[in-house]
Amino acid sequence: MHRKELSYYVSSFFTEYLGNEAGLSINTIKSYRDAFILFFKYLDETGICKISKLKMDTLNADNVSGFLDWLEQSRGCSISSRNQRLAALKAFCGYVARKSPEESALCQGILKIRIKKAPQKPVEYLSVDAVEYLLKMPDSHSTQGIRDLAMIALMYESGCRVQELIDLRVGDIAFRSPNTVTLTGKGNKARVIPISANAADIIKAYLNSASICNMAHPVFINRYDKPLSRSGVSYVLDKYGHIAHKARPELYPSKLHPHILRHSKAMHLLENGVNLIYIRDFLGHSSVTTTEIYARCNPELKRKYIEQAGNLITESVEEYSESEKEALITWLRKNI
Repeated sequence: MHRKELSYYVSSFFTEYLGNEAGLSINTIKSYRDAFILFFKYLDETGICKISKLKMDTLNADNVSGFLDWLEQSRGCSISSRNQRLAALKAFCGYVARKSPEESALCQGILKIRIKKAPQKPVEYLSVDAVEYLLKMPDSHSTQGIRDLAMIALMYESGCRVQELIDLRVGDIAFRSPNTVTLTGKGNKARVIPISANAADIIKAYLNSASICNMAHPVFINRYDKPLSRSGVSYVLDKYGHIAHKARPELYPSKLHPHILRHSKAMHLLENGVNLIYIRDFLGHSSVTTTEIYARCNPELKRKYIEQAGNLITESVEEYSESEKEALITWLRKNI
């Protein structure tokens, strides 16, 4: 049997499998594409193989391991980015092994490469006072200022991801009682989030100021009438964060990253006693395990849960069932 080349599998992986069979979002497909571009760049720069001479055997465990180390050491990528690139190559190898079982041995070597564990950083979030003060920073009397105010208010109120904000269209916002915004998240999953009347009024004022009324038009645009980019959103948030930090340094880190408002909303919901299951759905997480990072990072919440657990145990040991005790121990292991 004639052995197919690597280029054949890469082509069919991107043109047939990812979008059609796997149904992945365009952003995930772009991330996978970037992983291959970087992998080919590594092979070329290190003299392992020219792109014009790629063979199936080039995709082996040694080359992939070398590529992952190169990402960290030569390009300064984070462990998270390293693991994302590995996930893309593993997805490809799984596809190749299913499509051509004769390549399974080669693919298994890569599928066995373990992800690299990274030290878990505490979740950065702002206090309620910090969010309130940040919202006072934009000049709401200018079109750009009211846009920035609307953007910050919506990012906090909806807990949206940056890409969800960029993809938002006018028709996704329902100005009625209750006001809602429909966000399309990872895996093209949509969720409807309520927003306050105040936030809705700010967004309406911005849309009127910018003369945006077409339902298919992006909500947040730059001066060239193009959707804001991820770097554009980062720039706006960091600009006001810098101003706020100068005035109230005790409330802010030196730099605000775009996810900080999403983290802040989640923490504020949790601090107000909202169930993790609801917060999971609100944020669009696929599993409550992801949402549990917020429960782990707040010492006061840990103390409260431990006290509640202690009361349950000491009040009536006999009446506290084995299943309840096991559930409690499981929760403590995950969150403390």
